[in-house]
Amino acid sequence: MRRALAVLAAVVTVGISHGAPAAEISISCGAVGQELALCREGAEAWAKQSGHTVNIVSTPNSATERLALYQQLLAAKAPDIDVFQIDVIWPGILAKHFVDLKSHLGADEVAAHFQPIIENNTVADRLVAVPWFTDAGVLYYRTDLLDKHGASPPTTWQELTETAQKVQDAERAAGNDKMWGFVWQGRAYEGLTCDALEWIDSAGGGTIVDADGKITINNPAAIAAIDLAASWVGTITPKGVLNYQEEEARGVFQSGNAVFMRNWPYAWSLGNSADSPVKGKIGVVALPKGGADGKNTGALGGWQLAVSRYSPNAEAAIDLVRYLTSAEEQKRRAIQGSYNPTISSLYQDPEVLDANPFFGNLYDTFVNAVARPSRVTGTKYNQVSNEFYNAVHSVLSGKEDAASSLADLERTLTRISRRGKW
Repeated sequence: MRRALAVLAAVVTVGISHGAPAAEISISCGAVGQELALCREGAEAWAKQSGHTVNIVSTPNSATERLALYQQLLAAKAPDIDVFQIDVIWPGILAKHFVDLKSHLGADEVAAHFQPIIENNTVADRLVAVPWFTDAGVLYYRTDLLDKHGASPPTTWQELTETAQKVQDAERAAGNDKMWGFVWQGRAYEGLTCDALEWIDSAGGGTIVDADGKITINNPAAIAAIDLAASWVGTITPKGVLNYQEEEARGVFQSGNAVFMRNWPYAWSLGNSADSPVKGKIGVVALPKGGADGKNTGALGGWQLAVSRYSPNAEAAIDLVRYLTSAEEQKRRAIQGSYNPTISSLYQDPEVLDANPFFGNLYDTFVNAVARPSRVTGTKYNQVSNEFYNAVHSVLSGKEDAASSLADLERTLTRISRRGKW
């Protein structure tokens, strides 16, 4: 608990006070890309409107580290944060600590959001969080480089491998020795769970644990998918990818030194910012299929806003959540930061589509993204993900082959689940 408070003490910044506020609200915000700035702007607009004070709490970018911090604070019933920004996979883990928002929001407000996310955020008939923005992994590519070398956006991972190698080799031969074919998130953390789930599910290898709780990870399609990814490291992907999160991958791609990048939609607006070396040279498509018989798979991401049961100002906190998750605020965030709305009507909004043309083309990718097995594994999901990304990382780093690693993982998950009973 003392460690958690020390972290907060280091990152809390005091919001702007407007007059004599009725309450002082603290909200946790991520800081990937423009997240922190957009969160601050939205919260301060609400503060100006409501007369309250808002404190912004910047939390770790790593979802794994952020969850650990949240668990410490909530277990201690600490009042330090009123509104928590939570990952789409956390409602089942943290539900008991949050206010039921169902009775505080109108039926129309709830119905406006993507219903699968509302269902995800409903635990034991309690709406423990409101969708703020959704996500699915997508493939970014350099339009100028593919045109230059007579290549097309790949439809399978094998095609990506071959095209990345071809363009990388040609660019290096022409003098750019910093060029890489493909960058992604390879650090042992939750982001690698997303990337690896995409490789596996796109090849028909399942979702680690299926909807009935059966452990399915040890299968030929999953083994082949992880082996292929391991072959990228040191060839079309820098070895440093083993410590990349989202921003490290974006840094390489946006500096002009990668042909392809796997990332979330937020990277679009940053890649096309005025000072970006690749502005106007970026395309976005669905992630490749695992093969001719595979499918396009993007991992379901996204973040929600939840109100702590230990907040001394719950009513004001709920009002802040209502404001930040409204259609108007989601539209602003979509236009300025490429954060995908959770309100379906905004995908037909001309201003949103003008800022993010791929929102319309990839609508099905966003609404049909593959979920991590957090609902079926419940409070044990964090253990499941930890074991999974560490198993994958051991293959990517050359410590184990995929067949051995996934067989070991299957045995470990069986123990965690008490033989399939989550």
